[in-house]
Amino acid sequence: MSDIVLTEVHGGIATITLNRPDARNALSSDLIRALRSAVRDADANDDVSVLVLTGADPAFCAGLDLKELGAGGSGLADSGATGDAPRAERGALPPTAKPVIGAVNGAAITGGFEIALNCDFLVASDRARFADTHARVGIQPGWGLTVLLPQAIGVRRAREMSATGNFVDARTALDWGLVNHVVPHEDLLRFTHGLAADIVSNDQRAVQQIYATYAEGADVTGGDAWDLEARVAKAWQGGGIDAAEVERRRLGVVERGRSQTR
Repeated sequence: MSDIVLTEVHGGIATITLNRPDARNALSSDLIRALRSAVRDADANDDVSVLVLTGADPAFCAGLDLKELGAGGSGLADSGATGDAPRAERGALPPTAKPVIGAVNGAAITGGFEIALNCDFLVASDRARFADTHARVGIQPGWGLTVLLPQAIGVRRAREMSATGNFVDARTALDWGLVNHVVPHEDLLRFTHGLAADIVSNDQRAVQQIYATYAEGADVTGGDAWDLEARVAKAWQGGGIDAAEVERRRLGVVERGRSQTR
């Protein structure tokens, strides 16, 4: 794979790094293709349970490469953001069965912000900043920002970010619910890998089924989402439950809970 995207697999965790630091990891056509390929490969890898997506310092991602776009490059057309692609391919990232954690190490702007929003949840460095500058550069969001940003922070704050193009710092992002954690910059990957290891320690079949239920439930109304969960739960339980294994795991949960509250 091209070195503009780096992938390292260790302990069930695939760390995928956008690696155009001199261009603040701006999304050229080549980088978009390499990123999607890396995500698909990691999702298909039986040795991987969790994906961690980050950028090479100093930025997470500055969005589409406007120099390439302004020079007539095909970055926007190739991005899937024009609405011509199938729905599953329109997001900044291809769909995955496995959790994707965004480790936001710096500025996440416009298309880079959409990449962050397409992750399942975010951990931010204290250097992270977020901005929707689509209106400032005259581009319509096409990677789900108008859907995902209101889900994360509420429609009024989302409208403010899109209309002003103003930057939101890491602490505000935490207060607004955009990110789950803010940590010192030098601790970002260590902390994120710790959360990823917690996920790895779970039953992966269950994790992936729960995530699939979240994804399907997001596309229906509240009542239908309840019915969906009931159908999935019935099918899961109907597959058979090993009572001894459940008890073993229950005892492990109890001990884990004790260790986390000491």
